[in-house]
Amino acid sequence: MNKLGLIIRREYLTRVRKKSFIIGTLLAPVGLLIYLLVIVYLAKYEGDAEVHIAVKDEAGMLGVIPDERGIRYILTPDKTLDELKQAVAEGQYSGVLQVPPLRSLQQKSLTIYYYSDEKLAPERRQLIEQRIAKKVRDFKIDSLKFDRTSLESLETEVSIDPENIARAGQDESKYTAGVGLLIGTIMAFIMFFMVMMYGQMVMRSVMEEKTSRIVEVMMSSVRPFELMLGKIIGAGAVGLTQVLAWVVLGGAVVLIVPLLMDVDPQAMPSAMSTGASAIDPEEVQTETFQLLHEIGKQNWPVLVSAFVVFFLGGYFIYASLFAAIGSAMSDDYGEGQALVLPVTIPVVLAFYIVTFVGIRSPNSSLMVFASLFPLFSPIAMPFRMAFSPPLWQVVLSLVIVLISALFFIWLAGRIYRVGILLYGKKVTLKELGKWMFYR
Repeated sequence: MNKLGLIIRREYLTRVRKKSFIIGTLLAPVGLLIYLLVIVYLAKYEGDAEVHIAVKDEAGMLGVIPDERGIRYILTPDKTLDELKQAVAEGQYSGVLQVPPLRSLQQKSLTIYYYSDEKLAPERRQLIEQRIAKKVRDFKIDSLKFDRTSLESLETEVSIDPENIARAGQDESKYTAGVGLLIGTIMAFIMFFMVMMYGQMVMRSVMEEKTSRIVEVMMSSVRPFELMLGKIIGAGAVGLTQVLAWVVLGGAVVLIVPLLMDVDPQAMPSAMSTGASAIDPEEVQTETFQLLHEIGKQNWPVLVSAFVVFFLGGYFIYASLFAAIGSAMSDDYGEGQALVLPVTIPVVLAFYIVTFVGIRSPNSSLMVFASLFPLFSPIAMPFRMAFSPPLWQVVLSLVIVLISALFFIWLAGRIYRVGILLYGKKVTLKELGKWMFYR
């Protein structure tokens, strides 16, 4: 046991002290900060040039059109369409918007024409269509002498408020499913990323020591199984250290971003809005409070604890397989890709199941199977945890993952003890199967 501790300590300190680890750990939050700043800047960016559009309202339906988001409407009732086209060619306008008259007030569609040598951006085209549609609607209301207030009262916004029957005391909101989906997706992505990244780190470490012949010296004083297990645990500790650092530094980044870039809720554009009115700041504050309340209402101790257990179980399963593959590889990494593929396919497939099936139906039969199958469950079950699956499924999945981790560690140890001292031979999957039964 003392030798195992020395191997773990050596593996951990060797990697943590590397400049690449320190720089990567520190640069990741900085990259996240830059990424968030760029996203906020791009969301607020409205373009350099303002578009000046000459409006040819042939029936006088529109009236004054307010400017919005870099689009300026200029009514030109005293000019012909040809004169306006010539003005565009001379650079007086960016384009001409021709609005033909309605055939009747019952007409449900209207085609308007935009004359310009420059194409409209999709967002601006949508804004113009929405603005003209609203103006035509107002024209119809006035022409039919409808009461505008009465018509507006007909519009009703409907939202679903979930109510749990079995847990009647636990109030749910419209954000419950969305928050669960977000948390589950983040947990699944982190699990996928960390298992792949640090599992392959173990494989590369085994390959490096094998090709440099250092392993021959080390095995003179330790057993192959202890060496393999020490590498797996040491690399896993490095992964947990990096994740913890990213969580702390990432939280600081999220708090810093609002201070560096002032985002005014009233200035936030609504691309789907047909009007020019700004978002009500009180409504934004209320929605934000409800969202934060829903996030805080999650059972975080259980979620985090389950995530850690599933991470460790999944890591030990795949890291042991990667270690076994690393011991069987020769100097040519390309030739060993046939051995790596069977291990990476279950990880990728589990992530695809979560992405394409779990998001739509987290409690479907396929997701239940994926959350119990040991090669899928380290990714699938943490995703389902955010949707409160039955307790027996969580417990059963945990038991299966832990038993499977012990089994795969034992299995990888059988392969590792043979392959680590085998040189100059291309190994196949069939030979790996034979090594499991060598005495």
